Amino acid sequence: MINMSKTTRRIGSRRNEHRVLKGVIHVRASFNNTIVTVTDVRGQVFSWSSAGACGFKGTRRGTPFAAQTAAENVIRTLMDRGMERVEVMISGPGRGRDTALRTIRRSGILLSFVRDVTPMPHNGCRPPKKRRV
Repeated sequence: MINMSKTTRRIGSRRNEHRVLKGVIHVRASFNNTIVTVTDVRGQVFSWSSAGACGFKGTRRGTPFAAQTAAENVIRTLMDRGMERVEVMISGPGRGRDTALRTIRRSGILLSFVRDVTPMPHNGCRPPKKRRV
């Protein structure tokens, strides 16, 4: 009997990667970082990038240029996979959200729709009790 431990499994990319024609690009733009994730329609992630992963450190991760670099990084992998149509979901208040969207539009991929999915509180949490001095 052969023991199939973790060491005998193949690590790395598969040679026969299936082509994904339609996908969803999620852009999460916080004040400190911008994360761009690509999923298929079912929600399974097959590519991602962030400003920190592109080599930006500290406060420069929150800049629009860092978001543009992260989006370009992800789009390069999309083109290799042969993706033609995408939906874009943008969330967060960061400075890189507009730049990331502009980069995606400029890339030549067809956009089905762009949706802002930033969570907004309807009434929010209960505030702390008033301070008595």
